Amino acid sequence: MTRPFPACATARRLALSGLSLWTLATAAHAEETREPNATDLEQVVITAARTILPASALPLTVDVVDRETLSQQVTISGSIIDAISTLSPSFSPTRQKLSGAGETLRGRSPLYAINGIPQSTPIRDGSRDGYTIDPFFIDRVELIYGSNALQGIGATGGVVNQVTVGAPKEDGVSGRTLVQTTAGHDLGDAVGGKVAGLVGWRDGAFDATAGVAYETRGAFYDAKGRRIGMDNTQGDVQDSKTLSLFARLGWQLNEATRIDIVGSRFELKGDGDYVTVTGTAVAATDGNRAARRPTTAYRGVVPGVPAANRVETLSASLTSDVYGGALNAQLFFNRSRDTFGGDISSTFQDVSIAPNGTLFDQSSNRSRKLGARISYERAVPRIEGLTATAGLDALTDRTEQLLIATGRAWVPPTKFQSLAPFVQGNYALFQGKLRLAGGLRFENVELNVNDFTTLAFYGSRKVGGGDPEFKATLANGGVVFEPAQGVRLYGSYAEGYTVPDVGRILRAINVNNVDVDTYLAVEPIVSNNRELGAEFKRGPIDASVTYFWSKSKLGQFLIRNADGVFDVQRQGVAIEGLEANVKARTPIPGLDVSAGYARLRGQTDTNRDGKVDTDLDGANISPDRLNLAADYQTGKWALRLQMQKYMSRNMQQSLVKDDFEGYTLADAFVRYQLAEGAVSLGVQNLFDKQYISYNSDTTLPAKDKFYAGRGRTVTLGWDARF
Repeated sequence: MTRPFPACATARRLALSGLSLWTLATAAHAEETREPNATDLEQVVITAARTILPASALPLTVDVVDRETLSQQVTISGSIIDAISTLSPSFSPTRQKLSGAGETLRGRSPLYAINGIPQSTPIRDGSRDGYTIDPFFIDRVELIYGSNALQGIGATGGVVNQVTVGAPKEDGVSGRTLVQTTAGHDLGDAVGGKVAGLVGWRDGAFDATAGVAYETRGAFYDAKGRRIGMDNTQGDVQDSKTLSLFARLGWQLNEATRIDIVGSRFELKGDGDYVTVTGTAVAATDGNRAARRPTTAYRGVVPGVPAANRVETLSASLTSDVYGGALNAQLFFNRSRDTFGGDISSTFQDVSIAPNGTLFDQSSNRSRKLGARISYERAVPRIEGLTATAGLDALTDRTEQLLIATGRAWVPPTKFQSLAPFVQGNYALFQGKLRLAGGLRFENVELNVNDFTTLAFYGSRKVGGGDPEFKATLANGGVVFEPAQGVRLYGSYAEGYTVPDVGRILRAINVNNVDVDTYLAVEPIVSNNRELGAEFKRGPIDASVTYFWSKSKLGQFLIRNADGVFDVQRQGVAIEGLEANVKARTPIPGLDVSAGYARLRGQTDTNRDGKVDTDLDGANISPDRLNLAADYQTGKWALRLQMQKYMSRNMQQSLVKDDFEGYTLADAFVRYQLAEGAVSLGVQNLFDKQYISYNSDTTLPAKDKFYAGRGRTVTLGWDARF
């Protein structure tokens, strides 16, 4: 089911749960005499769904953020992850940091991908996968909600697939340039800027595209004009520089066959110009949770190497029509290095190297992926209406976490290998009014870990390596019913699969005689997603409502230890939620209004008796939310005003018994078309609301990581195409 986001392709999750279906039925009756509002969205192909069938044929909850909407949101917030979080009510508020730990979609971790290539590092999750390419090179973002195995490992909350800019459509030279400047409360160190360019060339069957984007970010300030504290350990996007490179080569062999080679390199480096106040420096109450005084920072030198993120991706793809069907094949390579900031925490101490309390160290995640994906889809002969897909995915991922200063292995080199054949079918009946869909994916996984010794902090335990194997058959199925033009009902069941953060589990072993082959804690997470949905798309009204519930027997639950580091605990998790959206064209020409609502509830099994009994906290589920927006376009002007209300929540039944107060934010966007290019102005937190970020407010962070949200921030830009 495709649900356009407000103004071009964004959110439509309305409201009022019990009244939603009644509203749909009433609206349908009112529209009986009108011509149906056919839109191109009904024919949008979601590449992340691994099929060439349109989204309307799939029993999936799908959103598409198109180029215009994405550009608009990125102008306001600066990143793809912030844009998606703002638009999708069931996506948690971002931390506004480089690390996305605890950011969830429907209460579970989403899989981030570029052209279907996974950017996550599940073996040792560095939570940097939201920052792997500059949004300047992204044409659209596809969101598939809920657990599914369509892209293999990792999509327990859904898929966020970033589709890069395509080949030039016409012969000759074309391109795009972008210049932006961003400022917050302080016009000194809060000022940042961005320049980007993209050039494309096409001559007959051959085409090439190349681009570069460079961005520098200043310090962030809250609504009270206080500098927001830096996360110098996990990484921060403020006080940083980013260089992103992109290239595409294409060859249209014939009308039905095309080869594409796509490469990108993204590097974000912290400048290390600010030291975070720890609670005793500058003022005794800075970074004090009880006093509700957020962490701040002052100019200084950060020890060690500043936190950074580097990602390189290269792929070769073939698409072709073969024997009446569509063949898709892809080879890819992905390499990432996540550098974390250092300190002299107790975790790094080893008296055999230095006196206790004096040893400084910092870590770096290093991951390499090599993969192949192939699928073939065609109509089944002699069975009218049946389309079948068969394919095979292969992936090898090698990840380790090293300590830079001392050369020790915090997480030993760990190799993940997966081979997964799959089949899918989609059967259209009664002229397409009824569709049955389903499929199976057969995961065959092997995890390889050599013998290793944990750090002294964990007792220097000797752990026996091993090659545990996991096999899982993952099913999905659903039905789509279209009783009338523009009215759709669907129900579905899908299973998703990932491994837990194996690195966190292995590095924290603190008992003797552990053998990886028999260590229960590294068993995979298999989560399911059941949902029922209704969609109405007639005349000026575009609305949908979805109810879902999901479970996993061995989930992944994040709990902060005494040293401030989040560890993984394996507990059963159950989540349910309601999502509703509505968008309407008003009688005022050019004015659209939209609303979205999400309600989420989740529990975990803390005593492991097979029953969920404790509410999830803010590190594991997002708050309920209401989105409202108005878009107006006339002549050369385009304007948008949007609001997100994060609702308060009683959290006395969760492990972290700290109620969430809630807050409301508003943003604005204005664009004016010039003779050459367009000028845009984006304002984040329009009314300069002072608030504590959701993650900080609900997860008992360390005293130096109690962060306020960003205050009013203005971005002025010029964007031109030629």
